[in-house]
Amino acid sequence: MINDVAEILVSEEEIQQHVARLAAEITEYYRGKNLMVVCVLKGSLLFTSDLVKKIDLPLEIEFMRVSSYHGKTVSSGRLETRLDVDQRDLGDYDVLAIEDIVDSGRTLAFLRDYFAGRGAKTFKCCTMLDKPDRRVIDIEPDFVGQVIPDKFVIGYGLDYGEKYRNLPFVGVLKPEVYEQK
Repeated sequence: MINDVAEILVSEEEIQQHVARLAAEITEYYRGKNLMVVCVLKGSLLFTSDLVKKIDLPLEIEFMRVSSYHGKTVSSGRLETRLDVDQRDLGDYDVLAIEDIVDSGRTLAFLRDYFAGRGAKTFKCCTMLDKPDRRVIDIEPDFVGQVIPDKFVIGYGLDYGEKYRNLPFVGVLKPEVYEQK
């Protein structure tokens, strides 16, 4: 796998520093609130796991699967929900969606509108990576680990063709890997 990586953008150590900083910010912001963390699968699973262990608050964890990539290197713009949170009233919850990466902004806008429609008290988003150069919708995540350039990244939950998620860092995938398909 490492041979398919052109460069490491965010090291394992940097990731853990971001996780600790974000957990402290989230703990402070949500103190006294009824926090529901929504892990947006599959990409944010590793980040969510590391993050919630460091959030010093009672919280609930839910899972949701929303995708727009469908095995490609760019978003199709067509969102599909494949797994939803429990169908209960969210009026008592402050929802924090955990994303691996925010690029086009489509998924984040979808989640914001979805949870507003479900009656969540508040909605915020925490993302490990922010790629603002790819934004097509005027929306910003609330908690950001690191801003990155417009490169196709893998590792720490991010995939290409469901592979590379288990790399402990965030790296740039060599173009020849995905251009040959």
